[in-house]
Amino acid sequence: MALVLLPGLNNLIEDISDEKKLAPQVVEAALREALLKGYERYRRTLYLGISEDPFEEDYFSNFDVALDLEEEGYRVLASKIIVEEVESDDHQIAIEEVRQVAEDAQIGDTVVLDVTPEKDDFGRMAAATTKQVLAQKLRDQQRRMIQEEFADLEDPVLTARVIRFERQSVIMAVSSGLGRPEVEAELPRRDQLPNDNYRANATFKVFLKEVSEVPRRGPQLFVSRANAGLVVYLFENEVPEIQEGSVRIVAVAREANPPSRAVGPRTKVAVDSVEREVDPVGACIGARGSRIQQVVNELRGEKIDVIRWSPDPAQYLANSLSPARVEMVRLVDPEGHHAHVLVPPDQLSLAIGREGQNVRLAARLTGWKIDIKNAQEYDQVSEDQTVAALIAQRQEEEALQAEAEARLQAEQATRAEEDARLRELYPLPEDEEIDGEGDGEEDGGEVAPAKAEADDQLEPPLEEAPEEAPGEDVR
Repeated sequence: MALVLLPGLNNLIEDISDEKKLAPQVVEAALREALLKGYERYRRTLYLGISEDPFEEDYFSNFDVALDLEEEGYRVLASKIIVEEVESDDHQIAIEEVRQVAEDAQIGDTVVLDVTPEKDDFGRMAAATTKQVLAQKLRDQQRRMIQEEFADLEDPVLTARVIRFERQSVIMAVSSGLGRPEVEAELPRRDQLPNDNYRANATFKVFLKEVSEVPRRGPQLFVSRANAGLVVYLFENEVPEIQEGSVRIVAVAREANPPSRAVGPRTKVAVDSVEREVDPVGACIGARGSRIQQVVNELRGEKIDVIRWSPDPAQYLANSLSPARVEMVRLVDPEGHHAHVLVPPDQLSLAIGREGQNVRLAARLTGWKIDIKNAQEYDQVSEDQTVAALIAQRQEEEALQAEAEARLQAEQATRAEEDARLRELYPLPEDEEIDGEGDGEEDGGEVAPAKAEADDQLEPPLEEAPEEAPGEDVR
């Protein structure tokens, strides 16, 4: 068949490369794949209305498309195996036919033949398929480029611009750096802030949450306004002491989307000072609250509590319940991280917070289970009895868990021993290859036969092979 001409092929590849910001080689590969799909559609249309489509899913796996950039055209090539009798014209060719051209051809060799159809025979359906596949492949390559560009991004916080809305998600345009083209990112409903006004072309700071592979859509960016990493980034940019390393952020607990509309977003940040003369809380708040106000403005009025971290758990728990005043902290179960916090009656509601938000954030920040108690009504004897029962229950559960894990490890070890024994009796082919490689002499002498004769003589009866112990599902 003759070369199918594509006038302006080089200009087409160059224009697509510039528009999509893709390498010319990538565009060429996408075009070859699209033309191959078009050829497959052309072959299938020959059977429309006549008989059932005889082609299987991988029928055209031996076909390929070759682009000729000098003459600006393409050819469809098929790799065929030389056989005595042909059963499939698309995959095989008779040896008599090949020997008319190459006398030294042998059965089992592979030849590449030009099977390009005439341009007029290609058909509108095949051409439309080629166009659709090319557009899809170019989109896939763009998404793959996005994944590589953003996957290892050092700065996870980006400036995003609202483009449009899809269902409950906001589609935003983001860029990984100066001079780089903008790409689309999705801000799901759960990662939005209730106080944000997402209008067209509005800009926001967003946290790059993940670059994930979405079925049928390829790699896609997901950003968040509710991630705690955004708060850390904003403080790092507003507080020079954090950038210098004299102040560090130890922990962050954030509730950007409270369960009730009556409760607003709130964040607790625990900070510590590396240098004694530096006040970490004061450094983060700034003169007259100037530094923290910048963070609050970016988060659209979200309440932020900056508390001082302490290596003493009792002190740290007391600080975490700020702004409530705490009388005493009892670490009733240090191993289980359970504490009773005693507060005055007038501080009880403040310590708990509206709908329990303050104590909930304090528990997340410290990693302790916190029970707020009225200091005047606290009965230590009865509370200790209740805690002792809880400790006994926890220890029993831990013992059961440890026993289950030990039993699972023992079963796995038994299975490993049984597998090793079975492989000694009935070695796998790869085991014999490894044994054969290791039996040679060090000085390059002859390699001894690797157990071949011994294995022929040693054939234990099947009934002597041990049965595998049934596994127990440990949950």
